[in-house]
Amino acid sequence: MDTPSLARRERHDLCDLALVVGEDAPTLCEGWQAKELICHLLVRETRPLGAAGLVVPGLARLTDRSMARMARHEYAVLVERLRDPGLTPYALPPVERLANTAEFFVHHEDLRRGQSGWEPRTLDAADERRLWAIARMMGRMQVRRAGVAVRIVDPGGPGRPGSAADLGGKGERVTVAGAPSELVLFLFGRDQLHGLEFEGSEGAVATLKGASLGF
Repeated sequence: MDTPSLARRERHDLCDLALVVGEDAPTLCEGWQAKELICHLLVRETRPLGAAGLVVPGLARLTDRSMARMARHEYAVLVERLRDPGLTPYALPPVERLANTAEFFVHHEDLRRGQSGWEPRTLDAADERRLWAIARMMGRMQVRRAGVAVRIVDPGGPGRPGSAADLGGKGERVTVAGAPSELVLFLFGRDQLHGLEFEGSEGAVATLKGASLGF
């Protein structure tokens, strides 16, 4: 039997954790508790019109209304619907890998790291390699407003060689080194991080850390 994709495993692990911590559990997404996070993911995947506001600011009210309607349902029902949403475009393996790997990894960590006493996970080499590819592919868009040039470095580890990639940007260069999983979280604007090292002038590093990264 084929091993489920990282996107699929992160989806299921997020759902398992959501049931353990409950609907009022905090997350790293400002203003969202666990139930809002689950509703966001469901609207994104199952309500194309409602999800439009996630990418078009002028349609944000559509998304808000879809989220509100989704939130009327019982939390456990929503979690199980997210676990197995049925036939959606995201169910196609190539689309799932491209569109859902970062989405579910980051939001799983939003829920994990929103809890007190969280500990970093150790991912296997294949998963870290997949996240490195995402950091390289999506990072250019994530740092477009960073105010500095950004270079990311994976120092390597068991089963994966070290790698580096320039993501672009203007001005002084800042190098951010660490595990690909942590680099992805940083590039998506999270600040509950583990083990990242920044190299550059004090001002450039401060500019990058204070930038609005992500979409």
